[in-house]
Amino acid sequence: MTPIRMTKIVATLGPASNSESMIEKLVNAGADVFRMNFSHGSHDDHAAVHKAIRTIEARLGRSIAILADLQGPKLRIGVVPDGPRQLSIGDQVRFVNTSTPRGNDIPLPHADIFETIAKGDLILIDDGRIRLRTTEVSTTAIVAEVLNNAILQDRKGVNFPDTKLAVKSITPKDADDLRFALELGVDWVAMSFVQTAQDIQDLRVLMDTQVKIVAKIEKPIAVSNIDEILCQADAIMVARGDLGVECNWHELPAIQSALVAKARAVGKPAIVATQMLESMITAPLPTRAETSDVATAVTQRADAVMLSAESAAGEFPVEAVEAMCAIALATETAAKADHTKIDTALIDAPDDSGSIASAAGVLAQLRNACCIATYTETGATALRVSKTRSQVPILAVCPSVKIARPLNLVWGVTPVINTNIEEFNSSRDGHIPPQLATSHLVQTDQPVIVTSGSTHGQAGGTDSLKIAYLRKR
Repeated sequence: MTPIRMTKIVATLGPASNSESMIEKLVNAGADVFRMNFSHGSHDDHAAVHKAIRTIEARLGRSIAILADLQGPKLRIGVVPDGPRQLSIGDQVRFVNTSTPRGNDIPLPHADIFETIAKGDLILIDDGRIRLRTTEVSTTAIVAEVLNNAILQDRKGVNFPDTKLAVKSITPKDADDLRFALELGVDWVAMSFVQTAQDIQDLRVLMDTQVKIVAKIEKPIAVSNIDEILCQADAIMVARGDLGVECNWHELPAIQSALVAKARAVGKPAIVATQMLESMITAPLPTRAETSDVATAVTQRADAVMLSAESAAGEFPVEAVEAMCAIALATETAAKADHTKIDTALIDAPDDSGSIASAAGVLAQLRNACCIATYTETGATALRVSKTRSQVPILAVCPSVKIARPLNLVWGVTPVINTNIEEFNSSRDGHIPPQLATSHLVQTDQPVIVTSGSTHGQAGGTDSLKIAYLRKR
């Protein structure tokens, strides 16, 4: 039996990969979710990509998830007067709240920053390559001391790791992009630069309740507020680009580990992203360090690992997906061989459905089941079973494609669509119908652990567990 990969792969689409033929190659290489980055491209571009994905989905007969990633509030300096400026340690730089500064002032046309920044706060420019510390602040100007030698250039991004910014979490561009993405019919929406749970609530008000929200954790304040954010979001992304700039760089691995663990503990998906196979933008194979980086996320049992520029703009998008898939499979296989004992660390029983999900994972490992099959009306049961990380694949039988698609992001879950509830109910006789079997997941004469409810089709009604076998045709 071919090993089933439990960790999912998110591939960002862009100029190198947004054709229908290339998207199909990426699916066949192992991509489970496609990310549309609304920081780039027009609505027409995204509409064409969305159509291509759905065309391939229908052709291949399997559900594919689409994640729309909103740009969020991008903070940048304006044009540097007199061109690039050499900065030396100890220099004083004055930032002003205007796009047309006088003299040597640096334009920083973001009024909200001037209202919240405090003396002593750190300012990072150009992905942290330039570091400054504020010495004077007012509502119109900020004076900061340069902490390292560097060259300041036009329109570079600015980060404020010490400051809780009063910027609007949803920009006018985000609102317009969100409306368009929802009209297209995306399955997940990623919110950039989340600071608090209120940011997620503000986004939720604008959304269809069936569309899931990914909170991108990119700021230290979001790390501090992670418990509250996880209560409101449906998933998190450990977005290591801006997060790596704003937090202490040497603490990033520990932060990643903690964030993934917290998401697992509450049964919500966690994506690890940014520079995972960065060298494959221009090289056909990853570096040894990148291989270890992906393996670390897999070992932490993150739900998904993500490719950004590697698949969007790189020279080897298909090879990048194949490499990520191979690393995940090898790491999972080794972990399964090394850990033959049942992992009960995440087993809990908050309610009947939670107890059944936990028990399903334990029973599946005890009986060496080929999979855990569950009918899930909303996707919640599949999430509960996935939380146990039992190392046994999960066959999530869904009533509609709307429920199936988002589950492609969830660890160990293979969603299938079956609208005949009574057919699934017939598993009560000790068998599951062959229509529910996928050749690579359900095996003849190998047990299937089935979770179900006394009243089929009722959300939250999972209350029974049984051992079944594939019914022969």
